[in-house]
Amino acid sequence: MAKRRLETMEENRAKLIVAARKAFAEKGYSAASMDELTASVGLTRGALYHNFGDKRGLLAAVVDQIDSEMASRAQEIGARESDDWQAMLAEGDAYIEMALDPEVQRIVLLDGPAVLGDPSQWPSQSRCLQVTRQAMERLIEQGVVKPLDAEAAARLVSGAALNAALWIAASDRPEEVLPKALEAFRAMASGLLADQT
Repeated sequence: MAKRRLETMEENRAKLIVAARKAFAEKGYSAASMDELTASVGLTRGALYHNFGDKRGLLAAVVDQIDSEMASRAQEIGARESDDWQAMLAEGDAYIEMALDPEVQRIVLLDGPAVLGDPSQWPSQSRCLQVTRQAMERLIEQGVVKPLDAEAAARLVSGAALNAALWIAASDRPEEVLPKALEAFRAMASGLLADQT
């Protein structure tokens, strides 16, 4: 009995996230109606409050899901590279390029910071930062990157990618901003290299 109840709660949570993701992408956070959202999946506001506390909590869950998917996609792209340095750059480029995706733009890069505050404090960004820190530690050990504090270097690289994505999402001409952001990101990151000859 308890197992079935737990399964039902997980199913309801998943349904609400799917519906919210769609509503937030189409209408934006402020215009999305929680009554319409819950009704679209056959649930009540009570289910929303039980699972997420409120609309803001639901947005946080949606942002966490999308941002985690973005990090996974970036890591998959980085894994195709031949060395750790190129992998880190490819991951940063991929994250920045995802700012062109309308769902990512609206939910993660525009509504997320407006409602949830500083993205660098989000759990998904903290997980991403830890992966970048580990990559930076390897690059420092290999002598590819200058002997810097790995966390400081990781925070600056992660912050640059995040801020580039935020810039693209807020731009009236994101396709024009993207190549500028990518070029500057790579130029900034190359300053970390130990051998710059």
